[in-house]
Amino acid sequence: MLISVIIPAYNAEKYIANAVYSALEQEDIGQGDLEVIVINDCSPDDIDAAMAPFLNDPAVRYLKNDHNLGVAETRNRGIRKARGRYIAFLDADDWWEPDKLNAQIRLLEETGAPLCCCARMLHTADGTPTGRIIGVPERITYNDLLHTNTIPCGSVVMPTEIAREFYMSHAELHEDYILWLQVLKKYGAAVGINEPYLHCRLSADGKSRNKLRSARMQYGVYRHMGFGRLKSMRYLLSYAVNGVKKYYG
Repeated sequence: MLISVIIPAYNAEKYIANAVYSALEQEDIGQGDLEVIVINDCSPDDIDAAMAPFLNDPAVRYLKNDHNLGVAETRNRGIRKARGRYIAFLDADDWWEPDKLNAQIRLLEETGAPLCCCARMLHTADGTPTGRIIGVPERITYNDLLHTNTIPCGSVVMPTEIAREFYMSHAELHEDYILWLQVLKKYGAAVGINEPYLHCRLSADGKSRNKLRSARMQYGVYRHMGFGRLKSMRYLLSYAVNGVKKYYG
């Protein structure tokens, strides 16, 4: 059973090797059952040099965009190129614990859920642990997700056919969050493993780090999902309260 790991890469020369190694070193994944798709989104740094050690590895596919597409469309290109039954997303500056994929694939096969996520451990930009772990529920419904996004993109494993039904859209909003909402609305609850298999760097320039901008984007998500202004504002207030609990509670 082939699993396709999709890693969009932009300004990731310092981190990409660590991300790729963490995908290749997944335990209990048979030889030939993993492909790692790294997509260089016209990065200005030397990702080519960082990827050179992997170019002879048959499990690694290194692609380059002809022009800058942004992270959402770059992931979509990976979804289209994937040959696996399952897709796993990983950001170029993050990394996984070695038993992540095995645990998640096993749970997906047992439950038939459309998506599986896991908890994450937060690190500073240089990789120093902050000591903060953000957990996930064992079951996440569409209604749960409207109140707070408990699904980190770099933790997600899902069937390729479902990812191809929706793809990621509206990069000016939270494109991954929109995808999770669409999937759960149609296919039912996601499952989560409350173990920090994902290690996340906190980026100072990440679009969700600007709270005012993030709030505007969040409101835009609710409007995109078809909610009126008043209902969108109610969900936004709930989202803000839950966000404070998640990061500071």
